[in-house]
Amino acid sequence: MSLRFHEIAESRHRILNPLSHDKLNLLGEICRIGHGTRQLDLACGKGEMLSRWASRYGLHGVGVDISSVFLSAARERAAELGVTDQVRFVEADAGTYTDEPESYDIVSCIGATWIGDGLQGTLDLMRRPLRPGGIVLVGECFWQSPPPAEACSALEIPEDTITSLAGTAERLEAAGFELVEMVLSDPDSWDRYVASQWWTLNDWLRANPDDPDASAIRDFLDTSRRTHLEYGRQYLGWGVFVARQ
Repeated sequence: MSLRFHEIAESRHRILNPLSHDKLNLLGEICRIGHGTRQLDLACGKGEMLSRWASRYGLHGVGVDISSVFLSAARERAAELGVTDQVRFVEADAGTYTDEPESYDIVSCIGATWIGDGLQGTLDLMRRPLRPGGIVLVGECFWQSPPPAEACSALEIPEDTITSLAGTAERLEAAGFELVEMVLSDPDSWDRYVASQWWTLNDWLRANPDDPDASAIRDFLDTSRRTHLEYGRQYLGWGVFVARQ
């Protein structure tokens, strides 16, 4: 799926993951954020987490993303919440971005572990800018129950890419981190994230029937709807995992 497809499908989303507004607030409470806490958010999307936590808790942060479309929305949101002096957004590849070592209290990558070719590689990227005693937040899929091969194929997730919930904790431990908390999505969260894209894409296709990407976006919409209803809702879980070295 191209970056443009993501930008179109999630154009009406504020949070670009299956995480409700209430659970994003809960995650902020769990992290015990204080005034001046510093956070680096890799693949930050529209920056809702950073801007909201800056407004609520006095956090200062940097968000990194490759999408100029999402970053434009992030800067608008920061201005809306009056936190432009607390958060900064950088257009860059989060997988190669470098920052001052051991300088952030929180390093996060929510739903984008592809930046490190998987969970363990992404944790390696997050380790360097994390201060001693700091926490990482990783948004990651997991299998709620062992999936049939056809589910992996339909969802385009190779079987060894993600694992069970317990297996995710084991992968964190293997990378030198201890799981200390988590916030998991539920079926309704998945519906609000995935199903709400269907209407957005349907509207876009009606408004742009002659766009060169229209046929591919129609295929994406049809596939997204079918795989979510047939497999994703039953087998695919998602959560934000809070861990310390």
